[in-house]
Amino acid sequence: MVSVASPVRQSESRGSIEPILAVTAPDMKRVNDLILAMAGSNVALIPEIAEHLIASGGKRLRPMLTIASAIACGYTGEAHVKLAASVEFMHTATLLHDDVVDESDLRRGSKTARTIWGNQASVLVGDFLLGQAFKMMVEVGSLTALAILSSASAVIAEGEVWQLSAAKRMTTSEADYLAVIDAKTAALFAAAAEVGPVVAGSPEPVRAAMRDYGRSLGLAFQLVDDALDYGGSAADLGKNTGDDFREGKLTLPVILAYQAGNDEERAFWQGAMEGGRNDDAALLRATALMRRHGTLEATIERARHYGEKAREAAASLPRSPSREALLSVVDFCIDRVS
Repeated sequence: MVSVASPVRQSESRGSIEPILAVTAPDMKRVNDLILAMAGSNVALIPEIAEHLIASGGKRLRPMLTIASAIACGYTGEAHVKLAASVEFMHTATLLHDDVVDESDLRRGSKTARTIWGNQASVLVGDFLLGQAFKMMVEVGSLTALAILSSASAVIAEGEVWQLSAAKRMTTSEADYLAVIDAKTAALFAAAAEVGPVVAGSPEPVRAAMRDYGRSLGLAFQLVDDALDYGGSAADLGKNTGDDFREGKLTLPVILAYQAGNDEERAFWQGAMEGGRNDDAALLRATALMRRHGTLEATIERARHYGEKAREAAASLPRSPSREALLSVVDFCIDRVS
């Protein structure tokens, strides 16, 4: 296994998720209760599958961003709880659908729903959760928040289709890949962070700052995941390491290694990603080529760049425990490679 930490370690300080856990704890208890209630159904298979994924150990980072951003903007009402639950349902539905598309067998150390109940049930329960998410959005009564989250849902789907069309195509550029993860991952982070100030009645500059914060955090988060797939652990990733490679999924470390490689190396990448020659021996060679060309480090440096953009955006908020928690989340996401 390749370590992605030591060559790029820049600081001995580590981010922590504890500050945002502390700031959001009372409201997240209500979010979690609402999630369990809204996952209920007379169709027994729906809560069974939903609770399997809900209980599988995710940190609930996205809904915490909604709660923390609302608190940071001085909000004291109830709407942020329903919006945070909506965000988590959107994310959970995406995971169910992603595991079907990617044919994944492990999610956060547990069997994926598709391996237990099958692809059809996983897709349909994901659709149910999306419906429940939009029901809660409507109940909040904010057309602006509804527009933000519904737009994010469409953008995420576009990103999934875009990624599917670019899969195993070695001509995919770095710019194209960043556009894919901007849609597929960063869009929900951005929406989750923006709807907090929306319900707080904050002015557009504050909304824009939190939207930028979420987007940059999401890009950093995904790029770190890309690097961890070739040098992290299943606990860090929430899936098996090397899964991206085995699935022939193009990520930034691969794209950069292909671009930097000679003809023989490019032939290897084409055989692995386009031709399906991606067994364990090929994975070892892939990581060796990434070490040779420094593409894991380059990917993490790009993550650090977006992390800094997220910090700058959050720093524009008034000083408060919630603002400090949002800043600490940035370091936590990036320091997963340490």
